[in-house]
Amino acid sequence: MSKPSYVYVTYIETTPEALWQALTDCDFTERYWFGHRITSDWKQGAPYKLTNNGNPKVEGEVITFDPTQRLAYTWHNRKPEAAGEGTSRVTFDLEPHGKVVKLTVTHDELGEDGKALRDISGGWPMVLSNLKSMLETGHTIEIVPPSCAKDAA
Repeated sequence: MSKPSYVYVTYIETTPEALWQALTDCDFTERYWFGHRITSDWKQGAPYKLTNNGNPKVEGEVITFDPTQRLAYTWHNRKPEAAGEGTSRVTFDLEPHGKVVKLTVTHDELGEDGKALRDISGGWPMVLSNLKSMLETGHTIEIVPPSCAKDAA
């Protein structure tokens, strides 16, 4: 039985270079990833961390680093409620199409219990919509991620 995967495709009116910077620049990621900051030296085999207010939320290792074309890394969710989920993989494929870039995000090797798939199926669309809006308009959309809404309740 193969492990579950999630694929999200969007077209962003930007350049491959600007999209690449948005995916790898820690200051930029914090702006569209709901305050989460991704840091790494972005070399194959290097560690990376996704933190919020300095607290590690996700960490892993860079698998592929091919500027303006493909970025892939392992994904180990450090949140206590994700204990036992194991490590999955995220791949960003960038393809220029005239004035837009096709971005395909594949999150695969997910746990078979379905919990990770459920969580990322809600998370990736919000993060990637924010990314698209940020690159096209200069600002994010006004949406509260589910985890933040629960915290506010």
